[in-house]
Amino acid sequence: MAELNTDGGGGGKGGKVRSKKQNSKVDLTAMVDLAFLLITFFMLTTTLSKPQSMSLGLPDKEDDPNKNVDIKVDENRTMTLLLGADNKLIRYVGLLATPVAGGAPKDFSYGKDGIRKELIARNKMVLEYSAAKGKPKDGIIVIIKPSKKSTYKNVVDILDEMAIVGVGVSGSYAIVNDFTPEETKLLDGK
Repeated sequence: MAELNTDGGGGGKGGKVRSKKQNSKVDLTAMVDLAFLLITFFMLTTTLSKPQSMSLGLPDKEDDPNKNVDIKVDENRTMTLLLGADNKLIRYVGLLATPVAGGAPKDFSYGKDGIRKELIARNKMVLEYSAAKGKPKDGIIVIIKPSKKSTYKNVVDILDEMAIVGVGVSGSYAIVNDFTPEETKLLDGK
């Protein structure tokens, strides 16, 4: 603890009485203990930043990779997104050769006023169409095709849009990397 050393005074000699400087010591052991307790407390109670990750549904491993099953899907339900260089994003609905009504290729921007607005509108339209056919759970199917010139950021942005709109809940989406020659011409602007 803290102690103060005070001596009574003159050392037995006569004469002038001089005042001695008092030697003061302060024991800092308790202060150091308190500091380490506080450091330990804050280390154990703080939460560190969690890594940002995106959950993706990956396909199951198949026993026979040559076993392909073709599934017929209504063209009104499918939307294809082509991701190109310089943040280029092109959307078409149905097949490129024969797009459905309102599904001709069109350029969009990323964000809430661009592709998100289109995804919400198309998803709503598909759900209403499916409900009229007696299949209320059939939502939109989005095929994402990033080109070799597209950036990683563009893929992450479009996957974020899928999560925001809820395409994985009402429908499904997939990332595909095979381009037809027509799609390549469309992305290159020829």
